[in-house]
Amino acid sequence: MKRVLTAAVLIPLVLVLVFLPPHLRFLLVAATAAVSSLAAWEYLGIARRMGPQSPRVALIVAIVVLFAAWWQWQDPDKFLPIFGILCLTLLMYCTFISPIDRVLPDAANAIFCLFYTGFTMIAIPALREQTNGSSLLVFLLCAVWAGDSTALYVGRAFGRHKLAPAISPNKTWEGAIGSIAGSLLITAALLGLAEYLARWNSAVLSFSEEGWGYWMGMAVLVNIAGQVGDLAESALKRSAGVKDSGNLLPGHGGILDRIDALLLAAPALWYAQLIHRSF
Repeated sequence: MKRVLTAAVLIPLVLVLVFLPPHLRFLLVAATAAVSSLAAWEYLGIARRMGPQSPRVALIVAIVVLFAAWWQWQDPDKFLPIFGILCLTLLMYCTFISPIDRVLPDAANAIFCLFYTGFTMIAIPALREQTNGSSLLVFLLCAVWAGDSTALYVGRAFGRHKLAPAISPNKTWEGAIGSIAGSLLITAALLGLAEYLARWNSAVLSFSEEGWGYWMGMAVLVNIAGQVGDLAESALKRSAGVKDSGNLLPGHGGILDRIDALLLAAPALWYAQLIHRSF
C-alpha cells in the first residue's frame, strides 16, 4: 500500500514537471538537481560504510553548480569544461581537508559520485529541450518504470533462472525478459495513443516520423540500460552490506533506489538520439 500511495503522489508531480511551458522549464532543471543531490547524499552514506568519507556538502554544491552551468549554456563546449573544473575542485578540496590516508578514496569517491548521480542526470533536462522533449521524457519514464514493474511480477510468478545471484539474488532471466516485454508494450501503447491524438490535431505526444521499428528499438535499449543501472546500484549496495539506499520514499526505499535505472537509461536515450540525428 505504501508503494502505491507514494507512486500516486509522485506520478502527477513528475507529469507536471515534464509538461511545463518553456518559461517555467527551469523548474524541471531545479527538481532534477534536487533529486540528484538527494541521490548523491544517499550514495555517500552507502560509501561511508566502505571507508571513504567524501565531503557531502561540497559534492552537493558541485552538483548544483553543474546543473546551473548546463541551464546557463546548454553547450558541450562550455559545459564539459565546467564538469572538469568541478572534478579538479573536489580533488583539491579532499587534498586539503581529508586526512592524508583518505585523500585518494575520498576524492575518487566524490568525483565518481558527481558523475554517477549528477552528470548522468543532466540527460533529463537535455532530453526535454529537444523538439519533442516532453514526449521523449514520457517515453523514457514509462519504458523504465513499466519494465521495472513487469520484471517484479514476472520474476515472482515465473522466475527460475538467476540473472546475477552474486549481485541481486532475486533477479531472474525470466524477470529480465518480462521487463523488456513490459517496455515494448508500454511503448506500443504510447505510439498508438500518439497516433490517435494526432487525428484530433493534438501534439501532446509526438514521436516524430521514425516509425514503430525505431521506437521499439529505443525501448529495448532503454530497458537494457535501465536493468544494468539497477544491477549496478544493487552491486554498490551489496558491497557495502545495505539493503536500501535510504527510506525517503515509503515502499520504494531511497531516492537512489528509485532512479538507479534512469542513471543509465537517460544518458543512453540521449546519446542514441544524438547519434540518430547525426545521420
